[in-house]
Amino acid sequence: MRGPAITLLTDFGTADGYVAEMKGVLTSLAPDSAILDASHEVLPQDVQGARLALARYWRHFPVGTVHVVVVDPGVGTSRAALAVESDGRYLVGPDNGVLSPALVWPGARVVSLAIPADAAHTFHGRDVFAPAAARLASGDMLDALGARFSDAHVERTPLAHQRDDGSLEGRVITIDRFGNAITNFVARNGVVEVAGWRLPVVQTYAEVEPGEPCAVAGSAGLLEIAVRNGSAAAVLRLSRETPLLWHPVR
Repeated sequence: MRGPAITLLTDFGTADGYVAEMKGVLTSLAPDSAILDASHEVLPQDVQGARLALARYWRHFPVGTVHVVVVDPGVGTSRAALAVESDGRYLVGPDNGVLSPALVWPGARVVSLAIPADAAHTFHGRDVFAPAAARLASGDMLDALGARFSDAHVERTPLAHQRDDGSLEGRVITIDRFGNAITNFVARNGVVEVAGWRLPVVQTYAEVEPGEPCAVAGSAGLLEIAVRNGSAAAVLRLSRETPLLWHPVR
């Protein structure tokens, strides 16, 4: 009988063997579980990028899945190491906000993991998080992994600010690999003003000509600035924190 899957999200890349080390620990301790790569291409130390990536997928996996997230610029410091049970799934990672999508889910339970004395100060992914994930995948209960922890660091997507005229002030929160600028505007009809452009919200990229920018309702429920067959980040010179305005259709 197969055990629950274990997913990995890191900023390690795959050239240096760090991911393979973690997989070696996981397959040794939880041989019945499939080890699935969510991504290892998160930008180095990009906690917010990892948080947003995790938000997209963690609840799309079956109940019982164990998600491991290692984007951990504070590794070796006093930051806590966490295991979380949320909506029937488990998550393991550092207490730096990266696990927020699960922490804010109603009924989430959190424990603090002990750091073994022989754990490498620079590699808790291998020595702390992988063993904890393997225990969860092998059937250990959350409370067996550590003491209850109530002060987990939580980050949320910043809310857009509503102005008196009904428009919203927002910003770009991340750029995806296509150069789409994902905003903190909830997807809705209207017009987005950015970098000197006024872009009506469309449903598909094909509603504009190749090379033309648009605002589109993204699959995560947020508005995105895109360029058909191109990169909005490059063409419009957008980056994280670029300010935007959303206007209702008059």
